[in-house]
Amino acid sequence: MNHFNLLPRFKAQYDMNDQEFSISGIVRPQSIDELAPSIALLRDSIDRVRGVLYLNIKRLSQMNNTAFHAFSRVIIDACRARPDLKFVIVTSSVVGWTTRKFGYLNAIEPNITVQEYDSQFYPGQSFLEEGGFIPILRTQTKLTWRHERTILPRHGMKTGVVMADVCCGIGDFAVLVQREFEPSRIVALDHSKSSLAYARNMAAEFDIKGIEYTHGDASEMLLEDDQFDFVTCRHSLQIFNRPELILKELYRICKPGGRVYITNEKISQCLGEPRGDTIQWTYNELAKLFAYFTMDIEAGPKNRRLLIEAGFEDIRAESFMVTNLDGDPKDFANVVQSWEDVFAGDMSQRRGDNSKFVKRFRRGFQDHIFAALHPKGYAGWPVWVASGQKPL
Repeated sequence: MNHFNLLPRFKAQYDMNDQEFSISGIVRPQSIDELAPSIALLRDSIDRVRGVLYLNIKRLSQMNNTAFHAFSRVIIDACRARPDLKFVIVTSSVVGWTTRKFGYLNAIEPNITVQEYDSQFYPGQSFLEEGGFIPILRTQTKLTWRHERTILPRHGMKTGVVMADVCCGIGDFAVLVQREFEPSRIVALDHSKSSLAYARNMAAEFDIKGIEYTHGDASEMLLEDDQFDFVTCRHSLQIFNRPELILKELYRICKPGGRVYITNEKISQCLGEPRGDTIQWTYNELAKLFAYFTMDIEAGPKNRRLLIEAGFEDIRAESFMVTNLDGDPKDFANVVQSWEDVFAGDMSQRRGDNSKFVKRFRRGFQDHIFAALHPKGYAGWPVWVASGQKPL
């Protein structure tokens, strides 16, 4: 693999194994001469390639017209000189202008196509980014925070850390951490524009300062290497079809010696009494429903292995059970009701489940609510926690 560090915050490289030329950072040269090393690398890459050359611009945050025309000229000339060669330009929806701008090249040369990398990467995103899902996120965090506020220090959280909350959702966890532990800086990143808009509105309404809400793709973050002491990613790896890509990024942005903290569930182990049998059936089926949409909501016990395979050391792992006894039982019931609304509603409908199945599916959620509110009942939702240290 060849590397050139060109201008500040700008990197171009070629990966021979993947036949991929990538550009990342900010590319704003005053003259084409400043791009000479990267243009030479691109031409050399083209000479080496057979079939398809991938141009990866997922981390390209800025590019002026001088740079755009210089790179485009090389690509177009190559298409005309070598009709056998195809270019696939890989963009990200997080940096929306790249898809639009590089999309013009396809109109000029049919051998140039543009693929938006993350358009299919988040299979469950449409379910979990709906505005109606906001109440469930807030209530879930309220319930888990009673446990996590005592767990976090065991995993490295302390006053003054520089922290990133990746897949921050509506930002409520970042707010709670800020108030309890007072990090020196928090960057809260999410792929959902609607969730971030909600987080920013809440921050403005309650005069919350010091949290930098950032739109980004967790698998290709526009954040620099080795800059955070503590990185969190809660209830999120389980909804990505390739969690190893997220873990690679969490590792990258974490400082050597810093820690990455993750939480996931094993939904089939939700429990309740009375009516335990119907509750168990529904959560077993819920795990299958998520798997149908390529999400692994059984990932909790896999946390330790995932962190080890991502290169972390000093792994710390534990679990806790959120129950109807953690404060007001109605909070637990409200979470389960939200689960029923989304999972036995839109998700089940999109899978094509018949009415008989949906009726039985809903019954388990309703029985879980019954157990939560019953004066002698018990209802539980297990969460697995793990953290790992990035080697020094």
